[in-house]
Amino acid sequence: MYKHILIPTDGSALSARAAAAAIKLAKATGARVTALFVAPAPTPLVYQRFIPVGYMTTDEHAALIDRAAGKYLGAIEKAALSAGVACTRLQVTSDFPAEVIVDTAKRRKCDLVVMASHGRKGLSSVLLGSETHKVLVRTKTPVLVYR
Repeated sequence: MYKHILIPTDGSALSARAAAAAIKLAKATGARVTALFVAPAPTPLVYQRFIPVGYMTTDEHAALIDRAAGKYLGAIEKAALSAGVACTRLQVTSDFPAEVIVDTAKRRKCDLVVMASHGRKGLSSVLLGSETHKVLVRTKTPVLVYR
């Protein structure tokens, strides 16, 4: 059924559960997976949950982003290898994660994207937006939304 599943992650617990479900599906269908982490370019200003929390050099910030990507992508890769599922890791720098997800699914010929939805409602959904929603309206690739 599926041959190549894209698993975008933001490192949240919900994304980790979505990744686990995607790996289980990949194992059942004989698919391979690509784990994707998208982060903005490093800047001197550091944010945590959309709030500025400090300053550091761009090199320090880049190292922080790389450590986070390594942790999140490494967890997916470890779970995939444990399940006997082939896994590729991909880290991309961009301010537009949804566009990267859509483009990656198309370029790598993924036939399914499995991603989490935090289910924000009201003002928080307007302010923070939903990368999952943006992907859903922009891609022709099927998307399985994990909640």
